[in-house]
Amino acid sequence: MASFSGFLLTKDDDGAQRLDWTDIGEGDLMDGDVTVAVSHSTLNYKDALALTGSSPVVRRWPMIPGIDFVGTVSASTHAGIDAGDQVVLNGWGVGETHLGGYAQVARVPGEWLVPLPSAFTPARSMAIGTAGYTAMLCVLALRRQGVTPDDGPVLVTGAAGGVGSVATALLAASGHEVVASTGRVEEGEYLRGLGAAEVLDRSELSEPGRPLGRERWAAVVDSVGSHTLANALAGTRYGGTVAACGLAQGMDLPASVAPFILRGVTLVGVDSVMAPLDRRIEAWDALAAELDVDLLDSMTTTVPLAEAPALAPEILAGRVRGRTVFTVG
Repeated sequence: MASFSGFLLTKDDDGAQRLDWTDIGEGDLMDGDVTVAVSHSTLNYKDALALTGSSPVVRRWPMIPGIDFVGTVSASTHAGIDAGDQVVLNGWGVGETHLGGYAQVARVPGEWLVPLPSAFTPARSMAIGTAGYTAMLCVLALRRQGVTPDDGPVLVTGAAGGVGSVATALLAASGHEVVASTGRVEEGEYLRGLGAAEVLDRSELSEPGRPLGRERWAAVVDSVGSHTLANALAGTRYGGTVAACGLAQGMDLPASVAPFILRGVTLVGVDSVMAPLDRRIEAWDALAAELDVDLLDSMTTTVPLAEAPALAPEILAGRVRGRTVFTVG
């Protein structure tokens, strides 16, 4: 049986986590009807949690981490997917319960795969990755609630991160006035380059606040959670919508019911991991139609996969801007 190289997370008898670049046999791969030669992967917040062991993201040991990958099909028995096709994977528990994308080969069920849109190179699809695909799901969620540019500003929290950068670019391109909240106010020029009309220091939102505040924005894309999400809700205008997709500050929501029962605010949860295939294809089609690839390139850094362990603590500390693409080779 052929072997390939990749990162492997293991635990010793004492429960200590170890990460090694090692040879892996194709016979060690999990069940799936499509085998993919991986060309690129990416760095998401969840990847960093897994690599550092900061949160119990990994629930199967040993584990190849990496919740995203793109590559070329080398073997398939899945109807409609043939050898030579280029495919993208986001989520589905890959890198958590199913061996992931931080390796040269992956094997997964074909129903988890989306055809690579012709608008994107493999590297650009990973510049989007789960973060960008989630941002598009959030934008689509706001649209389903009837949010339009005429309604007023849209707040994007964690704006200099992966989800926030893509959300800022998408919303600005479709005519929304974007208020970009970030803990790195020195990234103001970067965020304005993506289309933000205003840059807000996250300290205005990250501490405990009032149950109901001044009406400031018509909608919100939040990737932060905790007090930031609570304050975003408290500042949302009557009838507004908040799309919540992340927990960078925390999983808690120290809020009150006031925004919901006094202003009719809608809180929409956005899940990218188990989203059905039709919703994934809708998001990728929308990205292909709406995302400016030049802006995407401006927010992207490309490095070898070998740098993933060093970058993981940096993204958790909020020191990684935009998107990071890993070349796998």
